[in-house]
Amino acid sequence: MTAALKVDGLVRRFGDLVAVDGVSFAVSEGETYGLLGPNGAGKTTTISMISGLLSPDAGSVQVMGEKMDAGSRKAKSAIGLVPQELALYPDLTGEENLHFFGRLYGMDRAELSRRTSEVLEVVGLAARGDDKVSEYSGGMKRRLNIAVGLLHRPRLLILDEPTVGVDPQSRNSILEAVEVLSGEGISVLYTTHYMEEAERLCDRVGIIDEGRLVAEGTRRELVAQVGQLDRVVLRGKDDMDAAAAALATLPGVVEVGRSDRDVTVLARDASELLPALMSTATSAGMSVTGVEVEEPDLEAVFLHLTGKALRDR
Repeated sequence: MTAALKVDGLVRRFGDLVAVDGVSFAVSEGETYGLLGPNGAGKTTTISMISGLLSPDAGSVQVMGEKMDAGSRKAKSAIGLVPQELALYPDLTGEENLHFFGRLYGMDRAELSRRTSEVLEVVGLAARGDDKVSEYSGGMKRRLNIAVGLLHRPRLLILDEPTVGVDPQSRNSILEAVEVLSGEGISVLYTTHYMEEAERLCDRVGIIDEGRLVAEGTRRELVAQVGQLDRVVLRGKDDMDAAAAALATLPGVVEVGRSDRDVTVLARDASELLPALMSTATSAGMSVTGVEVEEPDLEAVFLHLTGKALRDR
């Protein structure tokens, strides 16, 4: 597919600190790509270089085939940037904020009126557009920030940790809005240090730590890269020893453990293997009363790659 974003060897230093160290990745059209890493990993600095707010010391950025630099109007116009810090005027209403930013984008009044209604609907603020932003909750302000980024129909939407500091209800509303956008074919670059957000939203994930991209791929690809295994616990009774022995012979099963009440299987692609595990255990004389499947998550992958938990400061 055509790359909506191509990042090649980005480097950025602040004095002796190398904040971004040779980061390269690409985002296809219609793809949601997550940059996953702890605070201070270099996510926001990378975003600033991609959006043209900060010049790299080395490397390059292309947006929809256009090179990004300080004067790249075409590349910048293809981006909708939603920064961590709110970029809103509290004394204006939601609609007035959108109209202000729409005029900066050069949108005509008829198109701006249509898009204002559309983006307020997308972010769930259609009923609050006439209210001043100072009356909004923190989550509502975050959602209006996203609406501003969507206003001019960008080809690439960049969301820099958009759920930081919001309540669970608003957070879910933001995630639902992003899911809608990805379904409409907009390319999304999403930075977060919340593993569950990346797993829910992203087609692919790049794991960034101390300014370096240490791995990337789908969740399943990342799990396979670091050799993590699925864990299946079969609870039951009767001939557990025979079941454990039989399960150990199945292709894809790496290890089998036995306790008084269950048999634990470590395997690759447990979801695909589950029917065979069940039938094999039953045929060996085990009466299965419960099943639990645990797949490795991105937190486990990050811990394996970096030696620290995702939210370590």
